[in-house]
Amino acid sequence: MHQLTVITQQALFLVLVASAPPVIISLLVGFIIALFQATTQIQEQTLTFAPKMVIVFVTLAMVGPWIGHQLVRFTFHVFDRFPAIIR
Repeated sequence: MHQLTVITQQALFLVLVASAPPVIISLLVGFIIALFQATTQIQEQTLTFAPKMVIVFVTLAMVGPWIGHQLVRFTFHVFDRFPAIIR
């Protein structure tokens, strides 16, 4: 049972690490756009959505291979430990 707890903890940490780059970039771009909207008093809803979507796609294109490598590495790690987990 201890092995399962460790692997679950590692999986949750991997989710945090893998989702951090797009979330942080989206947060920063959203803050910059909100600051721009507050200073210029432009209140257009699509102004926040379109740039964030483009930036998140670019970020995922740049860090996607790294995220994929981390997920594959974790999957191999879980499959290697599978016999010890089911005991």
